[in-house]
Amino acid sequence: MTAALVVALALAPTASPAPAHRRAAAASPAPVVAEGPLEAAVETAQGAFLIRLLADLAPRHVAHFVKTARAGGYDGTTFHRIVPRGIVQGGDPLSKDPARKALYGTGGLGLLKAEFSSRPMTRGSVAAVLRPSSPDSAGNQFFICLSDQPSLTGKFTIFGEVVSGMDVVDRIGETPVTGQTPNERIVIQKVTIRKAEPAPSPSPSPSVAP
Repeated sequence: MTAALVVALALAPTASPAPAHRRAAAASPAPVVAEGPLEAAVETAQGAFLIRLLADLAPRHVAHFVKTARAGGYDGTTFHRIVPRGIVQGGDPLSKDPARKALYGTGGLGLLKAEFSSRPMTRGSVAAVLRPSSPDSAGNQFFICLSDQPSLTGKFTIFGEVVSGMDVVDRIGETPVTGQTPNERIVIQKVTIRKAEPAPSPSPSPSVAP
C-alpha cells in the first residue's frame, strides 16, 4: 500500500455501513435550489463561520443542506470526528443525543446520489460524507477541509466553501481528540440560510496621466 493511499484512507470522512436490514437505495433527490446564490451561517460555541453554497456545482446536495438547515436539522448536532490538520466532520442527526455516542457517524446518510466534480479539494472545501465504498450514500453529514486534500478530489461531492471564519474552523480542528473523537462536545448551535452577499466589484485601475 502506498503512502499516498494510506494518507487518503486516514483522512477520508467515514461512516459505518448501515445494518443490512436498514440499508436502502438512495432516496429521490431533493429539489434543485432556484433562489439564487445562498450561504449558510454556522454558529458554534467557538464562534461562527460562513459557507458559500455551490448550487451550480452540486444542486441536489445544496438543496438538501438548505432544506435540512431550515428545518433545524443541524441545530444541536456536533462535529463528532476530527483529523488534526486534515478535516472536521459533523452534521449527524444522531449526535444531538449524547447517549447515542457509539452511533455517531452512522446517521442521516443514504439520501443523495453523488455529484462528483473535478473541483480541487482545497482548504475550506465543504463536502458530503459517504458510507465506505458507496458513492451514492450522501445525506446530512458533511466535512470541512482544514488543509488541501488532493487525494480526496473527485471522490466526494463538494457543495460549499468556507468564505469567512476559517479561523473558527481551525479552532474546532485543534480540539483535543482520542483517536479521531473529540474529547468534548463541539455543538453546532444554529445554521441560518440566507441570500449570499454579492461579491465586491473590483476597484477600477487608477488612470495614468499621459
